[in-house]
Amino acid sequence: MHTIDVDLVARLINEQFPEWSDLEIRPVKFSGHDNRTFHLGEQMSVRLPSAAAYVPQVEKEQKWLPFLKKGLTLPISTPLAKGTPTKEYPWPWSINNWLEGETLSHENINDLNQFARDLGSFLIELQSIDASGGPLAGEHNFYRGGSLAVYDEESRNAIEHNKDIFNEGLLKKIWELALDSEWESEPVWVHGDVAPGNILVKDGQLCAVIDFGILGVGDPACDAAMAWTFFDEASRRIFKKVLNMDAQTWNRARGWALWKALITYNGNRYSNPTVAEESLNIINLIVEDIEL
Repeated sequence: MHTIDVDLVARLINEQFPEWSDLEIRPVKFSGHDNRTFHLGEQMSVRLPSAAAYVPQVEKEQKWLPFLKKGLTLPISTPLAKGTPTKEYPWPWSINNWLEGETLSHENINDLNQFARDLGSFLIELQSIDASGGPLAGEHNFYRGGSLAVYDEESRNAIEHNKDIFNEGLLKKIWELALDSEWESEPVWVHGDVAPGNILVKDGQLCAVIDFGILGVGDPACDAAMAWTFFDEASRRIFKKVLNMDAQTWNRARGWALWKALITYNGNRYSNPTVAEESLNIINLIVEDIEL
Protein backbone atom coordinates (compact mmCIF):
# COMPACT_ATOMS: atom_id res chain seq x y z
CA MET A 1 0.00 0.00 0.00
CA HIS A 2 1.40 3.37 -1.03
CA THR A 3 0.95 6.49 1.07
CA ILE A 4 -1.35 8.68 -0.98
CA ASP A 5 -1.51 12.17 0.49
CA VAL A 6 -1.65 15.81 -0.51
CA ASP A 7 2.14 16.05 -0.87
CA LEU A 8 2.24 13.13 -3.31
CA VAL A 9 -0.60 14.56 -5.37
CA ALA A 10 1.11 17.97 -5.45
CA ARG A 11 4.32 16.41 -6.77
CA LEU A 12 2.42 14.47 -9.46
CA ILE A 13 0.56 17.59 -10.58
CA ASN A 14 3.75 19.67 -10.63
CA GLU A 15 5.57 17.07 -12.73
CA GLN A 16 2.82 16.15 -15.18
CA PHE A 17 0.34 19.03 -15.24
CA PRO A 18 2.30 22.16 -14.29
CA GLU A 19 -0.47 24.37 -15.70
CA TRP A 20 -2.52 23.35 -12.64
CA SER A 21 0.29 23.45 -10.09
CA ASP A 22 -0.96 26.66 -8.47
CA LEU A 23 -4.35 25.15 -7.60
CA GLU A 24 -5.10 24.15 -4.02
CA ILE A 25 -5.08 20.41 -3.29
CA ARG A 26 -7.04 19.04 -0.34
CA PRO A 27 -8.64 15.69 0.53
CA VAL A 28 -12.35 15.27 -0.16
CA LYS A 29 -14.63 14.83 2.83
CA PHE A 30 -15.49 11.22 1.96
CA SER A 31 -12.86 9.29 0.00
CA GLY A 32 -13.70 5.82 -1.31
CA HIS A 33 -12.03 2.51 -0.61
CA ASP A 34 -10.84 1.71 -4.14
CA ASN A 35 -9.45 5.18 -4.81
CA ARG A 36 -8.18 8.20 -2.90
CA THR A 37 -9.73 11.43 -4.08
CA PHE A 38 -8.59 15.04 -3.68
CA HIS A 39 -9.94 18.44 -4.66
CA LEU A 40 -7.84 20.18 -7.32
CA GLY A 41 -8.95 23.78 -7.15
CA GLU A 42 -12.71 24.25 -7.21
CA GLN A 43 -13.58 22.56 -10.51
CA MET A 44 -11.54 19.35 -10.58
CA SER A 45 -10.66 16.26 -8.56
CA VAL A 46 -7.70 13.90 -8.57
CA ARG A 47 -8.47 10.19 -8.26
CA LEU A 48 -5.74 7.65 -7.53
CA PRO A 49 -6.18 3.86 -7.19
CA SER A 50 -5.38 2.71 -3.66
CA ALA A 51 -4.10 -0.72 -4.71
CA ALA A 52 -3.15 -2.67 -7.84
CA ALA A 53 -6.54 -4.42 -8.00
CA TYR A 54 -8.21 -1.09 -8.77
CA VAL A 55 -5.85 0.08 -11.50
CA PRO A 56 -7.96 -1.26 -14.43
CA GLN A 57 -10.66 1.21 -13.40
CA VAL A 58 -8.61 4.14 -14.67
CA GLU A 59 -8.47 3.14 -18.32
CA LYS A 60 -12.08 1.97 -18.25
CA GLU A 61 -13.31 5.30 -16.91
CA GLN A 62 -11.16 7.25 -19.37
CA LYS A 63 -12.64 5.29 -22.27
CA TRP A 64 -16.29 4.90 -21.35
CA LEU A 65 -17.44 7.76 -19.11
CA PRO A 66 -17.33 10.42 -21.84
CA PHE A 67 -19.42 8.05 -24.01
CA LEU A 68 -21.97 7.37 -21.25
CA LYS A 69 -22.23 11.03 -20.32
CA LYS A 70 -23.78 11.79 -23.72
CA GLY A 71 -26.69 9.43 -23.02
CA LEU A 72 -27.50 10.52 -19.49
CA THR A 73 -29.62 13.38 -18.22
CA LEU A 74 -27.87 13.53 -14.83
CA PRO A 75 -24.25 14.68 -14.54
CA ILE A 76 -21.69 11.93 -13.93
CA SER A 77 -18.02 12.19 -13.05
CA THR A 78 -15.93 12.27 -16.22
CA PRO A 79 -12.16 12.37 -16.82
CA LEU A 80 -10.33 15.50 -17.99
CA ALA A 81 -6.81 14.06 -18.06
CA LYS A 82 -4.86 10.89 -17.28
CA GLY A 83 -1.72 10.86 -15.18
CA THR A 84 1.08 8.39 -15.81
CA PRO A 85 2.95 6.12 -13.35
CA THR A 86 6.14 7.33 -11.68
CA LYS A 87 8.74 5.73 -9.41
CA GLU A 88 6.93 7.25 -6.47
CA TYR A 89 3.42 6.24 -7.56
CA PRO A 90 3.46 3.21 -9.89
CA TRP A 91 -0.03 3.35 -11.43
CA PRO A 92 -2.03 5.55 -13.81
CA TRP A 93 -4.42 8.05 -12.23
CA SER A 94 -7.11 10.50 -13.27
CA ILE A 95 -8.10 14.13 -13.09
CA ASN A 96 -11.89 14.45 -13.25
CA ASN A 97 -14.43 17.23 -13.25
CA TRP A 98 -15.72 18.06 -9.77
CA LEU A 99 -19.44 17.67 -9.18
CA GLU A 100 -21.14 19.67 -6.44
CA GLY A 101 -23.50 17.96 -4.04
CA GLU A 102 -23.82 16.22 -0.70
CA THR A 103 -23.44 12.47 -0.32
CA LEU A 104 -26.91 10.92 -0.14
CA SER A 105 -28.49 10.33 3.25
CA HIS A 106 -32.06 10.04 4.52
CA GLU A 107 -31.61 13.44 6.13
CA ASN A 108 -30.87 15.37 2.93
CA ILE A 109 -33.67 14.01 0.73
CA ASN A 110 -36.87 16.04 0.49
CA ASP A 111 -39.11 13.28 -0.84
CA LEU A 112 -37.98 9.65 -0.72
CA ASN A 113 -40.65 8.56 -3.20
CA GLN A 114 -39.52 11.13 -5.74
CA PHE A 115 -35.90 10.16 -5.17
CA ALA A 116 -36.86 6.53 -5.90
CA ARG A 117 -38.40 7.65 -9.21
CA ASP A 118 -35.37 9.74 -10.12
CA LEU A 119 -32.81 7.05 -9.30
CA GLY A 120 -34.84 4.42 -11.13
CA SER A 121 -35.07 6.69 -14.16
CA PHE A 122 -31.30 7.22 -14.13
CA LEU A 123 -30.70 3.46 -14.11
CA ILE A 124 -33.18 2.95 -16.96
CA GLU A 125 -31.32 5.59 -18.97
CA LEU A 126 -27.99 3.92 -18.22
CA GLN A 127 -29.32 0.52 -19.24
CA SER A 128 -30.70 1.98 -22.48
CA ILE A 129 -27.30 3.14 -23.76
CA ASP A 130 -25.72 0.93 -26.42
CA ALA A 131 -23.56 -1.58 -24.54
CA SER A 132 -21.93 -3.27 -27.52
CA GLY A 133 -18.18 -3.42 -27.01
CA GLY A 134 -18.51 -2.50 -23.35
CA PRO A 135 -16.44 -4.28 -20.67
CA LEU A 136 -18.19 -7.54 -19.81
CA ALA A 137 -18.61 -8.18 -16.10
CA GLY A 138 -15.66 -10.03 -14.63
CA GLU A 139 -12.68 -9.77 -12.33
CA HIS A 140 -12.06 -6.12 -13.31
CA ASN A 141 -15.33 -5.04 -11.68
CA PHE A 142 -15.65 -7.75 -9.04
CA TYR A 143 -18.29 -9.50 -11.18
CA ARG A 144 -20.95 -6.80 -10.82
CA GLY A 145 -23.36 -7.62 -13.62
CA GLY A 146 -22.05 -11.20 -13.64
CA SER A 147 -23.05 -14.35 -11.80
CA LEU A 148 -23.77 -14.27 -8.08
CA ALA A 149 -22.34 -17.79 -7.92
CA VAL A 150 -18.90 -16.17 -7.61
CA TYR A 151 -19.91 -15.22 -4.06
CA ASP A 152 -21.68 -18.48 -3.18
CA GLU A 153 -19.04 -19.80 -0.81
CA GLU A 154 -18.56 -16.64 1.22
CA SER A 155 -22.31 -16.07 1.48
CA ARG A 156 -22.92 -19.60 2.75
CA ASN A 157 -20.00 -19.27 5.15
CA ALA A 158 -21.46 -16.05 6.56
CA ILE A 159 -24.82 -17.76 7.08
CA GLU A 160 -23.15 -20.75 8.73
CA HIS A 161 -20.96 -18.64 11.03
CA ASN A 162 -23.91 -16.62 12.29
CA LYS A 163 -26.73 -19.16 12.38
CA ASP A 164 -27.21 -18.38 16.08
CA ILE A 165 -28.51 -14.99 14.87
CA PHE A 166 -29.92 -15.74 11.41
CA ASN A 167 -32.80 -17.91 10.25
CA GLU A 168 -30.36 -20.22 8.49
CA GLY A 169 -32.90 -22.19 6.45
CA LEU A 170 -34.75 -19.12 5.20
CA LEU A 171 -31.59 -17.22 4.21
CA LYS A 172 -30.35 -20.26 2.30
CA LYS A 173 -33.68 -20.40 0.43
CA ILE A 174 -33.46 -16.70 -0.48
CA TRP A 175 -29.85 -17.14 -1.59
CA GLU A 176 -30.62 -20.24 -3.67
CA LEU A 177 -33.55 -18.45 -5.29
CA ALA A 178 -31.11 -15.73 -6.37
CA LEU A 179 -28.79 -18.36 -7.87
CA ASP A 180 -31.58 -20.17 -9.71
CA SER A 181 -31.72 -17.75 -12.65
CA GLU A 182 -29.37 -15.84 -14.93
CA TRP A 183 -29.73 -12.78 -17.16
CA GLU A 184 -30.64 -14.13 -20.59
CA SER A 185 -31.10 -10.86 -22.47
CA GLU A 186 -28.39 -8.74 -24.08
CA PRO A 187 -25.91 -7.26 -21.58
CA VAL A 188 -26.70 -3.74 -20.38
CA TRP A 189 -24.59 -1.10 -18.66
CA VAL A 190 -24.32 -1.39 -14.87
CA HIS A 191 -22.81 1.16 -12.52
CA GLY A 192 -21.87 -1.67 -10.18
CA ASP A 193 -21.93 0.23 -6.89
CA VAL A 194 -25.23 2.07 -6.60
CA ALA A 195 -24.92 3.12 -2.95
CA PRO A 196 -25.39 6.36 -0.97
CA GLY A 197 -21.67 7.17 -1.05
CA ASN A 198 -21.76 7.36 -4.86
CA ILE A 199 -24.93 9.44 -5.16
CA LEU A 200 -25.01 13.22 -4.77
CA VAL A 201 -27.92 15.35 -3.62
CA LYS A 202 -28.49 19.08 -3.94
CA ASP A 203 -31.48 21.01 -2.58
CA GLY A 204 -32.99 17.73 -1.44
CA GLN A 205 -32.93 16.09 -4.87
CA LEU A 206 -30.75 13.66 -6.79
CA CYS A 207 -28.21 15.75 -8.71
CA ALA A 208 -25.33 13.49 -9.83
CA VAL A 209 -23.87 9.97 -9.77
CA ILE A 210 -20.16 9.40 -9.21
CA ASP A 211 -17.56 6.63 -8.88
CA PHE A 212 -17.99 4.36 -11.87
CA GLY A 213 -14.91 2.31 -11.00
CA ILE A 214 -16.71 -1.02 -11.21
CA LEU A 215 -18.64 -0.15 -14.32
CA GLY A 216 -19.38 -3.03 -16.66
CA VAL A 217 -22.00 -4.60 -18.90
CA GLY A 218 -24.15 -7.54 -17.95
CA ASP A 219 -27.09 -8.25 -15.64
CA PRO A 220 -28.72 -5.08 -14.20
CA ALA A 221 -29.80 -6.88 -11.01
CA CYS A 222 -26.76 -5.70 -9.03
CA ASP A 223 -27.75 -2.04 -9.47
CA ALA A 224 -31.14 -2.61 -7.82
CA ALA A 225 -29.89 -3.69 -4.39
CA MET A 226 -30.73 -0.25 -2.95
CA ALA A 227 -34.34 -1.39 -2.92
CA TRP A 228 -33.49 -3.00 0.44
CA THR A 229 -30.47 -1.05 1.59
CA PHE A 230 -31.97 2.47 1.47
CA PHE A 231 -35.68 2.63 0.65
CA ASP A 232 -38.71 2.17 2.87
CA GLU A 233 -41.71 0.08 1.81
CA ALA A 234 -43.48 2.77 -0.23
CA SER A 235 -40.38 4.09 -2.01
CA ARG A 236 -39.14 0.53 -2.62
CA ARG A 237 -42.41 -0.22 -4.41
CA ILE A 238 -41.95 2.89 -6.59
CA PHE A 239 -38.30 2.02 -7.33
CA LYS A 240 -39.36 -1.49 -8.39
CA LYS A 241 -42.14 -0.12 -10.59
CA VAL A 242 -39.80 2.30 -12.41
CA LEU A 243 -37.16 -0.37 -13.03
CA ASN A 244 -39.86 -2.79 -14.25
CA MET A 245 -37.66 -5.89 -13.95
CA ASP A 246 -39.03 -9.44 -14.02
CA ALA A 247 -39.38 -11.51 -10.85
CA GLN A 248 -36.22 -13.54 -11.47
CA THR A 249 -34.12 -10.40 -11.90
CA TRP A 250 -35.54 -9.08 -8.64
CA ASN A 251 -34.57 -12.38 -6.99
CA ARG A 252 -30.99 -11.81 -8.13
CA ALA A 253 -31.11 -8.17 -7.00
CA ARG A 254 -32.22 -9.38 -3.59
CA GLY A 255 -29.30 -11.81 -3.68
CA TRP A 256 -26.83 -8.98 -4.30
CA ALA A 257 -28.23 -7.05 -1.34
CA LEU A 258 -28.17 -10.17 0.84
CA TRP A 259 -24.59 -11.08 -0.09
CA LYS A 260 -23.27 -7.64 0.82
CA ALA A 261 -25.21 -7.51 4.08
CA LEU A 262 -24.09 -11.02 5.05
CA ILE A 263 -20.39 -10.45 4.53
CA THR A 264 -20.56 -7.03 6.17
CA TYR A 265 -22.30 -8.46 9.22
CA ASN A 266 -19.91 -11.40 9.37
CA GLY A 267 -16.88 -9.11 9.15
CA ASN A 268 -18.08 -6.62 11.75
CA ARG A 269 -20.15 -8.59 14.26
CA TYR A 270 -17.48 -8.47 16.96
CA SER A 271 -15.41 -5.47 15.86
CA ASN A 272 -17.93 -2.81 14.81
CA PRO A 273 -21.37 -3.28 16.38
CA THR A 274 -22.85 -0.23 14.65
CA VAL A 275 -22.01 -1.46 11.14
CA ALA A 276 -23.06 -4.99 12.08
CA GLU A 277 -26.45 -3.76 13.29
CA GLU A 278 -27.05 -1.83 10.06
CA SER A 279 -26.30 -4.98 8.07
CA LEU A 280 -28.53 -7.11 10.29
CA ASN A 281 -31.38 -4.64 9.75
CA ILE A 282 -30.98 -5.05 5.98
CA ILE A 283 -30.98 -8.85 6.30
CA ASN A 284 -34.15 -8.72 8.41
CA LEU A 285 -35.79 -6.39 5.88
CA ILE A 286 -34.95 -8.77 3.03
CA VAL A 287 -36.51 -11.63 4.99
CA GLU A 288 -39.65 -9.61 5.73
CA ASP A 289 -39.99 -8.47 2.11
CA ILE A 290 -40.05 -11.89 0.46
CA GLU A 291 -42.80 -14.46 0.12
CA LEU A 292 -41.47 -17.97 -0.47
